[in-house]
Amino acid sequence: MQSVIALLLVVSGAAAVLVAMRRRFLLATVEGHSMVPTLEPGDRLLVRRTSLTSLNVGDIVVVAPDARMAGPRPRAGLVIKRLVALPGGPVPVDVPCPGGDVLPVGRMAILGDNPSASRDSRHYGLVAEDRLVGVVIRPVGRRPSPTH
Repeated sequence: MQSVIALLLVVSGAAAVLVAMRRRFLLATVEGHSMVPTLEPGDRLLVRRTSLTSLNVGDIVVVAPDARMAGPRPRAGLVIKRLVALPGGPVPVDVPCPGGDVLPVGRMAILGDNPSASRDSRHYGLVAEDRLVGVVIRPVGRRPSPTH
């Protein structure tokens, strides 16, 4: 009986740790070529959920797309881009920013590392802080290719 109770405690403890990890981290998969050569399609990324105030210019961020970001094709997944400007910083060249040369509070500018294949802040403008999902911690592998 004690071994059953011990096993239940271990299993429930492990479940609690997994729930806590899920709230703090997620896995994202790169789709498309906008971040080549840094990231390739199919790369799996460990992402830490965070706020805009804890980010640095140059971080690779994950955002939830809004209608402006979808463009001509509806976008179902997440958007993975490089953070190029934070609130209070200068607006990057070619990024539309109504109201001045400094990013307003609660906004960020994101660009792909492969400009010719990237739909980013140059096209849809600044991104609201509430769209931020997190920051990429590291690649963790590649999604297996489907076999036909």
